[in-house]
Amino acid sequence: MVLTESDYNKLKHGDSAPEFGLMGTDNEMHSLHDYHGKKGLLVIFMCNHCPYVKAKIDTINSLAKDFAKKGIAVVGISANDVSRYPDDSFESMQAWAEEKGFAFDYLYDETQDVAKSYGAVCTPDPFLFDKDFKLVYHGRIDDGVGPDAPVTTHELRNAIEKVAKGEKLPGKERPSMGCSIKWKNV
Repeated sequence: MVLTESDYNKLKHGDSAPEFGLMGTDNEMHSLHDYHGKKGLLVIFMCNHCPYVKAKIDTINSLAKDFAKKGIAVVGISANDVSRYPDDSFESMQAWAEEKGFAFDYLYDETQDVAKSYGAVCTPDPFLFDKDFKLVYHGRIDDGVGPDAPVTTHELRNAIEKVAKGEKLPGKERPSMGCSIKWKNV
């Protein structure tokens, strides 16, 4: 396990969300257009095996439940190389989503093209977009960096609350930290 920080060199504040068309654990195709009309969209790159994701999965699910009624959609995307990390297979994704009762769409980026287009580098790696799909937040979920670390600040929740109210964000955040995305050998 390697602790990796978010990459701020790909998407910048104000950039549009890259398009995607990915299979979800519900066996349905999902695209960016499915979330039109929402007040915001949170895209989190995640996976099943990462201890940092496991430590935050209840928080992620809570965010999805709490903000769905406020017009914010949440999407989880797994892009890891399953040939080297079989715990992240599509079947395992489906089992975990069912076990945890995910209140968000959990999508499989088999080609890793979507993760690359967003500039995702770690899990979890959250990208928050406003109603126009413009990036307004790319940072950590909270200050509990390690899997067992206490949480005192809730940066992502606060950012989502502002987006739900149509308010501007300061545009400065701390990078998300977690396991590196497991890229395929090409």
